Amino acid sequence: MSARTGEQVPEARQPVARGGETSQTLDRGLRLLHLVADAPGGLTVTEAANRLGIGRAAVYRLVGALAGHGMLRRDSDGRLRLGAGVLHLARRAQPLLAEGALPALRDLAELAGATAHLTVVEGGEGVALAVVEPSWTSFHVAYRTGARHPLERGAAGRAILAGRAGAAGPVATSGELQAGAYGVAAPVLGVPGLEASVGVVALAPLDVETVGARVLAAATAIAEALG
Repeated sequence: MSARTGEQVPEARQPVARGGETSQTLDRGLRLLHLVADAPGGLTVTEAANRLGIGRAAVYRLVGALAGHGMLRRDSDGRLRLGAGVLHLARRAQPLLAEGALPALRDLAELAGATAHLTVVEGGEGVALAVVEPSWTSFHVAYRTGARHPLERGAAGRAILAGRAGAAGPVATSGELQAGAYGVAAPVLGVPGLEASVGVVALAPLDVETVGARVLAAATAIAEALG
């Protein structure tokens, strides 16, 4: 109210909050990244728009922003594919994953008397992200962090493939990656965006029932630590 005239003075209008719109755009951008990641052959803009339930123009805006940060790219056929920026983020996240898994890996290595490892999927291969050797054994397998192998060979990779099919039980192999080496592994399930397994490798045959139970317990502990 005006002090001089007694007339009602309109209150100053506050800017409309745009948090909801920003959150929706962020959600759509993340959903688009997941859609492209799950499409081995990439996606067209039209396919992306249909799956997201939005217009092509909105997809183009999302692509422009994500491509600017290196998260998406368009190939020679115009299909959307993940960009190198995603790999950069994944590599930055790997030390955090390894750190979160180390307590369970230490316990597993000591209990099983075998080299314990966390293996993740990178570029279609299994990569040893963290390795812990037992402290009390006279001999054990020296397994190098960063070692790569096909998912179809070795307990670690086979466990990851089993996890994709919904199987959580331990997987045992013998001599698939190295002659005379025995492995038992189980998938790490329930961590969004992560495909991984935890396991042990030894120079002598392993009791699959006993060691398998310990590997499963470690996989559960790691999933809880990373989830």
